[in-house]
Order: sequence, then C-alpha cells, then structure tokens
Amino acid sequence: MRIFVALAVVLIAGTSASVAMADDAMPDELGKNSAVVETHAQRLDRLFAELKRERNDKIATHISQRIWQEWSQSGSASVDLMMGWVQKAVDEKKFDVALDFLDQVVTLDPTYAEGWNRRATVHYLMKNYGKSMADIERTLQLEPRHFGALSGLAQIMMDTDRKEAALRAWQRVLDIYPMLRNAQDQVSTISEELAGESI
Repeated sequence: MRIFVALAVVLIAGTSASVAMADDAMPDELGKNSAVVETHAQRLDRLFAELKRERNDKIATHISQRIWQEWSQSGSASVDLMMGWVQKAVDEKKFDVALDFLDQVVTLDPTYAEGWNRRATVHYLMKNYGKSMADIERTLQLEPRHFGALSGLAQIMMDTDRKEAALRAWQRVLDIYPMLRNAQDQVSTISEELAGESI
C-alpha cells in the first residue's frame, strides 16, 4: 500500500482509465470495424502479464500505475466520491474520518478490493495491525495479485519482527511485479539479515 512507510510509491493512484480498444480490430464482411472491447478483468489480466515480463523498470512502473487506475474504478459514483474524501482525510492525517468513510465503502460494495486495501492502510497508519491484516486478507481474496496489499503485509511482518514471513510476502510481490525496486531491496536486505542471524 502506498502509504505504508516502505511503500510510499504504491497507494495513491489515478481514478480513471479509458476503455481499451484493440488496436488491430479487423473489419468485418460489411466493411465495418468490429472493435474488441476489453472488460475490466481482461485489461487487468493483460496488464499483469505485461508487468510480469517487463524488465525495464520505468515501463514496469507505468504498467503498475495503469493497474492502480483499474483498481481505483469502483463502478459506483458514490464509492468513488467517498474514496476521494478518504484520500483527503488521510492527507490531513484525520484517520478516524477516513475509517468512517471506508466503513461505508466496504458496506456499499464488499467486492471492491481497493476499499478493503485502503482501509488496511489506514489501520496500519493507526498501528491497528490485526485489523490491517484482516483487511489485507480480504483484499487478497478479491484480488490475489494485489502487490500493494502484499507489500503492506510484508511491512507489518517487518514491524512485528517476523522477518521470514516478511521475506515470503516480498517474494510474492516480486513474483507478480519483478521490477518493483523496493521489493527487490527488501528481499536482499532481509535475506542478508536472516543469513547473519543463522551464523
């Protein structure tokens, strides 16, 4: 999650993305374009496939930002409005206010993974680690590839001195997003620390 101490690059994302059309749409027999419109799920699948194979970190960052844009789209004007209020409250460090809005978000749409992820972030900022982990678990049930939630889990494991669990979480992040520099650095650092402790 972006606002986690080690994850400042991850949480705040844009709130809209245009519907993607296939670039190579073929004309049909009548000469009309039979454009293929990607669904939200198809766009995410394509973006995650691109993210996994991309080896240029700048391009990978751009792809990850597009994934965040997809995640941010709730499909509900009310939820999107409240998520905007959540971000304003978090920016102002009014975490209780943010939680009130997020409670409403996950009640209005319990299938919206980013509502749970954002609530996990706010709980983390309030050091409510148990509640944060519960919301991370729910996020991952809805979107197992949520590298932000996995990064948040890794940070909680580090904060609570569970380095092996943190290492496993960061490795899961890298399996999804191999070029995430913070995850690479964390895996290297924690591996060295664990190796030193075993001597």
